[in-house]
Amino acid sequence: MKRTWAWARIGVLALLWGSTFLWIDLALDALTPVQVTFSRCALGAVTLLVACRVSGHRLPHGRAVRGRIVVAAVFCNAVPFALFSFGQQGIDSGVAGVLNATTPLWSLLIGAVAGTEHGLRAARLGGFLLGFAGVVLILAPWQAAGAGGLGVLAVTAAAASYAVGFAFMGRHLVGRGIPTLSLSAAQLLAATVLTAPTLPAGGLSPIELDARTVIVVIVLGVVATGTTFHLTYRNIAAEGATSTATLGYLLPVVSVALGVVVLDEDFGPRTALGMAVVLVGVALTRRQPRPSAPATRPSAQPAGPAATAAENPPHRLP
Repeated sequence: MKRTWAWARIGVLALLWGSTFLWIDLALDALTPVQVTFSRCALGAVTLLVACRVSGHRLPHGRAVRGRIVVAAVFCNAVPFALFSFGQQGIDSGVAGVLNATTPLWSLLIGAVAGTEHGLRAARLGGFLLGFAGVVLILAPWQAAGAGGLGVLAVTAAAASYAVGFAFMGRHLVGRGIPTLSLSAAQLLAATVLTAPTLPAGGLSPIELDARTVIVVIVLGVVATGTTFHLTYRNIAAEGATSTATLGYLLPVVSVALGVVVLDEDFGPRTALGMAVVLVGVALTRRQPRPSAPATRPSAQPAGPAATAAENPPHRLP
């Protein structure tokens, strides 16, 4: 049952997170990148602050923890949100989702360098590599004549920033007795404060609001930012930063599928095969090791409760 809930959380989070690129693309039709970044941070923060109020949680106290929250907000919110908004001016939402799938590779690299990724099994490493192969298959860089530029670089840098943020959050914020709702609300509030000074750089341009734009901005801020970020925090607390980063491999599946359904983008055999490869890769990265068999040895003593307990000591997962 526990694993079922874990997979359900992964599925919901992948769906919400993967849809973010579509909402950003739609929001950019009426807003500037700075306006998109600030509005999603502000609406997400308000959403989680209200949730904190309703649930009776308070924001974290103490200069040290608040300083760590600011650092996490820089790498996991303010910087990547701005880079995605800027980058998606030149690339499609589906491509942005595919490029964001490099987050697990950055996360694995950071974990290996920082020494937090211990006991990397062959199956998990193979899953990372297989997931990356699926991403490449979907993106098909050999068919992109000159496609890339600043947009691709910006989104790739955003994926790397996510990986740094996840690693920092997993190491310095979660598991310290502070509710994840409080942490996520405080972090989005910090991100809102950090992005406010960028408003003069295009954020004060006049906006022609219509019903469509209002709906898109609300969904982007409340659902795709506030709700999704809180679920991400909970997943980091439950399964770790690197495991959470593997969600990035599911995002191309969601972003490409939404592009086909909503934006009528092309969907061919190569894309379908790439999505299948991505799913297999994610399954391998999340595969749990089997418990080792208990050591047994012959004994001349008669069988009994004490002898049985001695011959079958409890074992733990490696």
